[in-house]
Amino acid sequence: MLSSRPNGQSSSADPFQLERLAEELVNRELSNETQFQADDLTHDLPTYIPLSHDNPYLTGDSFDVEEFLLSRSHTTSLQELRIELRDYLATLKEELVKLINDDYEAFISLSTDLKGEGVRLQKLKSPLEGLKTEISLSKAELCALQDEIQEKLRKRGIIREEKFQALLQLLLKIAESVTRLESLLLISSPNQDDIDSNELERFRMGTTLAITEVSSDDRSRGSKAKHLSRVASEYTQLLYHTSKASKEKCAYVNEIQWRIDRIQSTLSSDLDHLFSSTLSTLTSETKVLEVERSKLIADLTECLRTYDTLGLWRDAEDILRRDVLRAFVKKTVFPGALNAPHSPLLPHTPMRTFVTPAFLSNVSLLPPRTPYTPFTAFPLQQTASSSGFEKSDSPHANILEQSDEPLAKLFVQILRFLERDLTRIMDIAERVSIKSAQIRSSTAGSIAMSQPIGIQDQGFQILANVVWDELGRAMMDDLGGIVFAAGRPNEFRKNHEITQAFIRSLENLAPSGHAVEAMRSHPVYISFEKRWQLPVYFQMRWKEIVGKVEETLASPQVELCSKIEKDNFVTTQGSAIWVAISACWSAEIYMPELSHRFWRLMLQLLSRYQTWINGVLGSTDSTASAALGGDKASSSVTRSSTPAPTSEATSAENYAADDALLRQYAAVLVDVKVMQKSVLTLWDEEISIVLPEAAESVGNDEPNPRGALQSALLPLSSLTVPMSSNIVSILTKRCQDALLPVRSIPSQFRAMTNKKMPTEPSPFTKTILRPVKVFFGIGNSGNVVGELLKEDNLDLYVSQVFDGVSQKYLNFITNIKNQEESLKRLKRGKKNTFSLFGSSTSREDEGRDEQRIRAQLILDVEVFGKDGQSLGVNLDSCQSYKALNELVNAVEPPDST
Repeated sequence: MLSSRPNGQSSSADPFQLERLAEELVNRELSNETQFQADDLTHDLPTYIPLSHDNPYLTGDSFDVEEFLLSRSHTTSLQELRIELRDYLATLKEELVKLINDDYEAFISLSTDLKGEGVRLQKLKSPLEGLKTEISLSKAELCALQDEIQEKLRKRGIIREEKFQALLQLLLKIAESVTRLESLLLISSPNQDDIDSNELERFRMGTTLAITEVSSDDRSRGSKAKHLSRVASEYTQLLYHTSKASKEKCAYVNEIQWRIDRIQSTLSSDLDHLFSSTLSTLTSETKVLEVERSKLIADLTECLRTYDTLGLWRDAEDILRRDVLRAFVKKTVFPGALNAPHSPLLPHTPMRTFVTPAFLSNVSLLPPRTPYTPFTAFPLQQTASSSGFEKSDSPHANILEQSDEPLAKLFVQILRFLERDLTRIMDIAERVSIKSAQIRSSTAGSIAMSQPIGIQDQGFQILANVVWDELGRAMMDDLGGIVFAAGRPNEFRKNHEITQAFIRSLENLAPSGHAVEAMRSHPVYISFEKRWQLPVYFQMRWKEIVGKVEETLASPQVELCSKIEKDNFVTTQGSAIWVAISACWSAEIYMPELSHRFWRLMLQLLSRYQTWINGVLGSTDSTASAALGGDKASSSVTRSSTPAPTSEATSAENYAADDALLRQYAAVLVDVKVMQKSVLTLWDEEISIVLPEAAESVGNDEPNPRGALQSALLPLSSLTVPMSSNIVSILTKRCQDALLPVRSIPSQFRAMTNKKMPTEPSPFTKTILRPVKVFFGIGNSGNVVGELLKEDNLDLYVSQVFDGVSQKYLNFITNIKNQEESLKRLKRGKKNTFSLFGSSTSREDEGRDEQRIRAQLILDVEVFGKDGQSLGVNLDSCQSYKALNELVNAVEPPDST
């Protein structure tokens, strides 16, 4: 038994305080019972769950006895648990039996179905070894790839570390370069508050080193230009390093960007000041020693190289324009410059050729000095003139120097200034650009070498951006109202010719062909060319030329010139057309820029001339047909044996009309021939020269200008055929009119008292071909116009006229023969009747008359043939004359009566 004692007291008999511990245990048990009773009041009692197939402990992969017994803790004893398990076993057996009974047939056949499955399983097992081998190989490859990837990652890590170190070295180079440039340019150091102590110490060390280098370099060289060139090289390296660092997105570059910008502005300012002072000294009118001038040229070359290194070509051009050219242009080109006297431009020093070592080292880099002209290239040669300037032998410069026009004198003064002050500078800048382009192309590789040197926009373009930009603007602003006055075509053409000569002379001063191309593509040059208003000039010339032509062609009749000469126009209309065509290409009117318009105008003039000829032929053809139609009755053969009355002959009015028609046709034929010859000669001697791009045909499909011109002249040639036919018709009609006396030959011989044989031809035979002789002026009895056609058309016209007359002659002889036969038949009818006075003498006289008539006809035909043969007719080829000759020489059969 434990005796109770006050708390906090312990007896010596109970050193372990067992009593106190027992009391605490009792109190704890009492509190647990109270809590358990409270829990029993709030929770439900456990339910009995019998064993089933859903029990997780029986359906698991492994059976755990302890967990199963703990889950069946509600069972009172093991005996009851065994009974429960036996009951579940009996249930399983019943279910198994029931399952067997339900699927007995399938269960029985299961053994028979599994008899051949062993072999099949062996067959399925055989590919497994191959799959296992392939899987092993794939696994080995994957392992190798994994090892390779790991190795690459390791190397990449090493490269990343090296790259980081290289980036640190790059940043250190940038810092040192910035410090060195600031020291070279004497730029104050940044505040200590803006940088850390390490950077400040590095800056101080770099500054000390740079100052030492600068002082030693200045003492050795003593050249500001070379000093700036060294700074520019260092600055270029700095930009290269900063660009590489910017690609890595380094924040340090952004932090020191203000210092880089300050270096750039300082370097540009110092370079501009040095370049400006060098230019001022070099182009000043004060005399400078040759040694000093050579040093200035060397400094100028170095400055230009520095500008090219920095890519500040336009800055150098602006300084050159501001310090050298602008003052001269303002003093020379102003609104009243053409009326003001021009003071002579003196050279800086006596004429000497200054050759520097730099020039000699770069002579091989110079391109050929060939001017850029649209027509022919003239070699540029420099000769010393009496005025002390280098005078060009270009024909364009000679045009300006030989002209007395104020504009030409102004341009001569500008050219002399450019030769004196800017030619050498342009040459130096061109050499610098070419050498720099060669260096860039060699470092850039095949991409840069694929383009010619100087084609890129990089480099100096002093001729375009300085010279022409300033001069072109000044001429357009101050002299535009006088130079570009298209309302005065003569002055306008003269100003244009002088200006073009000035431009060609200016191009002759260009250091290379690329400089000329740059000038021609400059916006100021394009605006300057547009200010000329060449279409307005052409319109005024067109009105002037076409107005005179239309005034001359207004007359519907052909007007002969007062003086007619061989190989010249005989009508005022043809002469007017030729004068207009010649005016298109004359030196007083023609402008190369309007060549296509003048070419079109020439073709239009030829077409207009053809239209006028068609109109003239239309009116003359109606007159000719009326005249020929009116004479048909007179030319018809009558049966009368008496001479034709005078009313059948050609009237005086018709004869005058025929003469007028012959003169018109002949005049037009002569003019057409002269026009064709003159136009083709003009093409060969002038047009083909001023149109060199059109003189040769590039391909078969492209139009040939000469072919086009010949096509325009072809319709004129076609007009000669109807005119020649009309001339032949009129001449044939006139010659046929002379045959009318043939019909009266029989009556004349019967009426004659002298019955002797004829020995002379009839008088009319000499007049048959007289119209042809008169037309062609044979025997100095014709007009001059027809005489001009004798050389080309005599044989053709005479042969046709002779053939037509022979046919008419044949008709007359045939009619005479028919009349004689009719008369014979009539006389034979009268002979059968009785006549007291009939005698044989009358019959003999009639036979002699027939013989005399036949002999006379033979003589007349022979004389007619000889007359035609004297004019060039081939009698053997004329079938009509042969038939005529055979008819008159035919032997009549004797009369049977």
